[in-house]
Amino acid sequence: MKYDTLASIEAVKRAMDALKTRNVNVELVKTKEEALEKIIKLIPAGKEVMTGGSTTLDQIGLTDLLISGKHPWKNLKDQILAEKYPAKQMELRKKSITSEYFLTSVHAVAETGEIMIVNATGSSIPSCAFSSDNVIWIVGTQKIVPTLEDGFKRIREHCVPLEDKRMKSIGYPGTTIGKYLIFEREINENRKINLIFVNEKLGF
Repeated sequence: MKYDTLASIEAVKRAMDALKTRNVNVELVKTKEEALEKIIKLIPAGKEVMTGGSTTLDQIGLTDLLISGKHPWKNLKDQILAEKYPAKQMELRKKSITSEYFLTSVHAVAETGEIMIVNATGSSIPSCAFSSDNVIWIVGTQKIVPTLEDGFKRIREHCVPLEDKRMKSIGYPGTTIGKYLIFEREINENRKINLIFVNEKLGF
């Protein structure tokens, strides 16, 4: 299986139809620029925003937008990065899991509707699973796979080797599979889950 090939229109439709039955608001845009525009419209001014580490968010321009400060939101990552004491920074990271809006990407979406996220530390999982009331996932359609089992294969054979290489290239020892999240459906009425498929190759 080629893990970096954009999904067919039929595969995208199957995934979107399945996600809608699992209380995920899902839409498809053509470009990364459109994806960023959607995010800006989805998040009201003044809201708390936290992001998980994501090549996709870098590629669509959200990371640069947040760093620039030219946005109407309260970016919790600014506070975290400004704290120089490791213990205090960790406390801020723990508190950030209750941000009003959490944005990241995912590693695989099955045509049957399951969403898969893998994280070395597990830091992005609480917000995606429970603690943030609004979650926005930006996902290149090359991450769509036929089944949940194919999702595991995609992560182990494709995502982890590429992330390991990226981490080593910036001076870290590499990466590992720490924790998985398999998102089946949302049942909490207070939560709103948005997944934006982008018909471009984004992230790993």
